[in-house]
Amino acid sequence: MNINDYTIRLEKQEDERKVENLVRESFWNVYRPGCSEHYVLHIMRNDENFVKELDFVMEKDGKLIGQNVFVKTTLDADDGRKIPILTMGPICITPELKRKGYGKVLLDYSLQKATEMGFSAVMFEGNIEFYGKSGFEYAEKFGIRYHGLEEGEDASFFLCKELVPKYLDGITGVYRTPSIYFVDDADVEEFDKDFPNKEKLKLPGQIF
Repeated sequence: MNINDYTIRLEKQEDERKVENLVRESFWNVYRPGCSEHYVLHIMRNDENFVKELDFVMEKDGKLIGQNVFVKTTLDADDGRKIPILTMGPICITPELKRKGYGKVLLDYSLQKATEMGFSAVMFEGNIEFYGKSGFEYAEKFGIRYHGLEEGEDASFFLCKELVPKYLDGITGVYRTPSIYFVDDADVEEFDKDFPNKEKLKLPGQIF
């Protein structure tokens, strides 16, 4: 990868199906047989909390190779306040270009734009080995708990990055994944009929 062989821009309406197919190709058989992320993105775009100004695609040689999106949500603070934050994803790079640096470039660009827009923190589920390189840390460091987990359960997948330093100082609370991320399998199956047929496989390492 070099600094001149890609562009990052906002998604256009005419990109939508191509981006959904990109997401489908990237997530297919990764976390479960098949995937649902392309359908999540499809319905997410019409949600009132979807941040259209942070709906990015990445191109190389005129081809879409990556995308990232953000959703506004709140943290349930233990003192009763609702603390505004962002959550993120799906984010992906086309399978043939993974592990070549494009993902970090897209992520860092997206986070910078979110900061410039005045957002203060991002929380989501991800792998610290990748996202830690862009400043994400385990959310428990900030006193933030993941909904549904008992004390002592593994929460190493739950990450946080302050876009505004010390934004979460003095705050403890619970993060709840926005309902937009939970979709019905039957709806996913129906939506998927509009895409090229792909074989669903049960593979080692899948979590669902």
